[in-house]
Amino acid sequence: MLTIPGYEGGSLVDGSSFLGEPLFWPNHLGSSLRGAESQAIAFGPDWDAAKEVYRRVSDGECWPVFSVRLLSGHVVHVVYRNLADDIGVDYLVHHPEWGDAVSLAVDDGHFMGPGLSWRELVAVAGQPVSDGVVNPDARLLLLFPMLGDTDVPEDAAARLASALSTLTVVEEPAELAVLLLRHQGQWEPANWSQDDGVWVCDSSHSYRNPLNGFALPAPRMAEISDALNSR
Repeated sequence: MLTIPGYEGGSLVDGSSFLGEPLFWPNHLGSSLRGAESQAIAFGPDWDAAKEVYRRVSDGECWPVFSVRLLSGHVVHVVYRNLADDIGVDYLVHHPEWGDAVSLAVDDGHFMGPGLSWRELVAVAGQPVSDGVVNPDARLLLLFPMLGDTDVPEDAAARLASALSTLTVVEEPAELAVLLLRHQGQWEPANWSQDDGVWVCDSSHSYRNPLNGFALPAPRMAEISDALNSR
């Protein structure tokens, strides 16, 4: 059984087998699929089949974990928290020298985030690693639900559409990419800036806003900023 230091819950299992299932991805991106138009494009005629994939990934008997390793040695764990009365996806980061993992974002009814900016999402997706989730497109889509950024570049939709085209059966990936970027997560898109060299945001729901009482400790904030922005 997998373990994540400091994280308690159900039976953690390797979720990598889901990554090759095209209908896993619309489910995973669900919090950004707002409205009938987005859902129709994402799921198309495969709604019932997609629901079956969701049933398996959210089975309370096990909690799938997807581990995105960084060049710095940190690992971002994406955990499907399959509690019967508290289902959601937790985004945690850990380093072997830390005692416990810390939260970057929470995708559920009591959401917390964003956890990263677009520049960080692209940087992490492109980091060459040999363990965990290694495919750049899979890394991009896995961490996309943490995104909250008011200032995405003009080429962001094309990069996202490319990942969708590679990993899903969506018939209109370019159109879906635009809609996903328009509805980033459950929080409002945040403004990102550097504070003494550390990337922080202004969201009232984010662990990476130093003005929030629940923000990450300053040393962790700086270390995570460096790890996510490494190219």
